[in-house]
Amino acid sequence: MSQLTIDKIEYLIMVVKLFAAKYQLTPVQAYRYISRYDGVGFIERNYGIMHTLSFQEMVQGVSDYCKRQGGQLS
Repeated sequence: MSQLTIDKIEYLIMVVKLFAAKYQLTPVQAYRYISRYDGVGFIERNYGIMHTLSFQEMVQGVSDYCKRQGGQLS
């Protein structure tokens, strides 16, 4: 597995944990929500930019994207 792939996986795990904390969800619930609304794809496609943002900005970015895709958390 390449280092970039490992970095993306670790980043996704961090986003899920922070997203879960923000919305008072378990990490499993947060992952399912993010995955359901294509947030995982969003993170993967935009990793180059997202990993340069603050933690608050990255969680908000994923939240906003999921909401545009039909998610109800705000």
